[in-house]
Amino acid sequence: MSLNDPLANTLSLILIDEKAGRSESKIKPSSKIIKKVLDVMKSNNYVGDFEEIEDGRGNIIKLNLLGNINKCGVIKPRYSVKKNGFEKFEERYLLAKGMGILIVSTPTGIVTHNEAKKKNIGGKLLAYCY
Repeated sequence: MSLNDPLANTLSLILIDEKAGRSESKIKPSSKIIKKVLDVMKSNNYVGDFEEIEDGRGNIIKLNLLGNINKCGVIKPRYSVKKNGFEKFEERYLLAKGMGILIVSTPTGIVTHNEAKKKNIGGKLLAYCY
């Protein structure tokens, strides 16, 4: 597994553990973006609690899985989206309207596309999950 994109590796590892029916996933290395994306996924009930365990080199995140993820992944390239341009990407990455989330990096932090629409802001697409 190449470590060029830690977020992509994290999401694919979560998906593998989820499909295998495991109750937890160990993610390494940890980063601020990974933790923020996991926070967004947790607040939308895709994953359970997680804790960071210091191991002196990159740290490990122990994540509880709920079995709620059908598919998740990063969006490459990281498209810029204007505040009213989410529709196209919802159609491209999500199963149906109102099902799943796009995770967006905005000037106010990492949020779902629905929150970004409410706040009337755009940003860069990071990932999707449904």
